[in-house]
Amino acid sequence: MADGVRQAVAGAEIEQCPISDGGEGFTECIALANEHQMVESVCTDPLGRQMTARWCLLGTHSQADTAIIEMASASGLILLSQNERDATQTSTFGTGQLIDSAIQAGAKQIILGIGGSATNDAGCGMAQALGAKFFDQQDRLITEPITGGLLNQIARIDVSVLCEKLQGIDIVVACDVTNPLTGPNGAAHVYAPQKGATPEQVEQLDTGLRHIAELWRNQFDAEVEQTPGSGAAGGLGGGLLAFCGAELRSGLDIVLEYVRFDQRVKDCDLCLSGEGQLDGQSLSGKAVLGLAKAAAKHNVPTVAFVGKLGKDYEKAIAAGLKDAIEVGPGLPPAQSMSRAAELLKEAVFRLLR
Repeated sequence: MADGVRQAVAGAEIEQCPISDGGEGFTECIALANEHQMVESVCTDPLGRQMTARWCLLGTHSQADTAIIEMASASGLILLSQNERDATQTSTFGTGQLIDSAIQAGAKQIILGIGGSATNDAGCGMAQALGAKFFDQQDRLITEPITGGLLNQIARIDVSVLCEKLQGIDIVVACDVTNPLTGPNGAAHVYAPQKGATPEQVEQLDTGLRHIAELWRNQFDAEVEQTPGSGAAGGLGGGLLAFCGAELRSGLDIVLEYVRFDQRVKDCDLCLSGEGQLDGQSLSGKAVLGLAKAAAKHNVPTVAFVGKLGKDYEKAIAAGLKDAIEVGPGLPPAQSMSRAAELLKEAVFRLLR
């Protein structure tokens, strides 16, 4: 984008501001705009294989007490090949390990981005890594990491160790999804098919989420099943509410705050952003519209460059964009993606000329 602007407008002043809504890139966006220390921790991926993931502590060494973590770095779909996707077999255990690492490093506040998940375990794997114990119908301890497929086997949960560990720890969840935990708009029905679930597995996973919601209700007096955002990241949103007493906040709002977007956009003539596909569903939480709304407070118009204009995209434009421009119109998706940087530069150049 910046190259396209420079080519079209000699001497243009450009403010390059990376943006994320809580998925991949969340940690990096905030880290780039603040004094920070990057940390590497050993954890497990969604299928339990050992790996290393990065997260960051904000501030100087003496005052670094806020950790920024994105669950996608340990439990993300991006870590699995197409044929490895199976929402009944994946776990958020690795995300719990990263939270544990942050606590051990002295973090008192943890800001967790939960976009891009490969999981549907209601955050039970995460809780397990932090010390929660899960027991089956025969009151036997479940020792393997909890996955979406194991939810129906859980009969009792002991959170005494987890509660002790989280004492004095504030967890804020960056989440722009408003889906409830269960039902036709819940985690399993809406998102599990993208994570490799068959129609039969979707029903199994939804039943498992209902079962866990009932346990939370009966054992913790936690009523989160219909809370907006509880269905985010395969129910991790609900798990963070029920197990950790977390606060759900808009991921985009958190990023805009930490990158000081208001100060950076207020003197601009134009805001340029991007989105894979713009369509009618973009109204329910796509970052580009939140960005446009924030820029509009300073009377700065926003133009979105998109891979594809989908059904009812006009509604998204009417919701606050100055315009939306398709990058590489008519090209097959694979070709458009492989040439994204070049096509984006050309599209920006054409607009500004």
